[in-house]
Amino acid sequence: MRRINFFASLLLCVAILFGGCNASNTAKGTAVGAGGGAAVGAGLGALLNGGKGAAWGAGIGAVVGGAAGALIGNKMDKQKKELEQIESAKVEAINDGQAIKVTFDSGILFATNSSTLNQASKAALTQFANSLKSNPDTDVEIYGHTDSTGSDKINIPLSEQRASSVKAFLIEQSILAARLATAGLGSSQPVSDNATSLGKQQNRRVEVFIIPNEKMIKAAEEGTLK
Repeated sequence: MRRINFFASLLLCVAILFGGCNASNTAKGTAVGAGGGAAVGAGLGALLNGGKGAAWGAGIGAVVGGAAGALIGNKMDKQKKELEQIESAKVEAINDGQAIKVTFDSGILFATNSSTLNQASKAALTQFANSLKSNPDTDVEIYGHTDSTGSDKINIPLSEQRASSVKAFLIEQSILAARLATAGLGSSQPVSDNATSLGKQQNRRVEVFIIPNEKMIKAAEEGTLK
């Protein structure tokens, strides 16, 4: 099983978000390219900001600049619109429009203290897999999270099992295992207040990051990405 090396990842914890929330991925890719140029990282980075995490992909590490960045942003815009059709999934553009974050609530994906996918979540993940099939030149990083109930001894393995369950199901849907990486973060990256039941529910989640692979980046740099 391909796992994420967080020690190496910490070396890549650099992220600056440009552009407004309503800007398209294409526009943001162009804007970043004008000021930054291309940078390719090695390994996945986790950026912690006020307890919230943002992932950076092995193939990109930082944004790709100029016209290539605009082409990648446009390609990701198209997939983002596909993914927005999935019920019970929150879809966001990240990495200045050159990657996509999809958040699945574990209240939909899993029963409490369980890593077994239910039928509703399988339906959502089938739609997700179909989008991945239509967009083969991307890699996928899957993170499991828990609320703060229990210790790391319980929460970290549970979060790993949740991420692995999603990976296994995607493989059953004919997604190549080589595209998929998993990690369990336990309760270390809450997105809401663990003092409330609603907050705990929001913290029990699976986050999936879709990033360009080397083939997509190369095509963008050559101007052939469509």
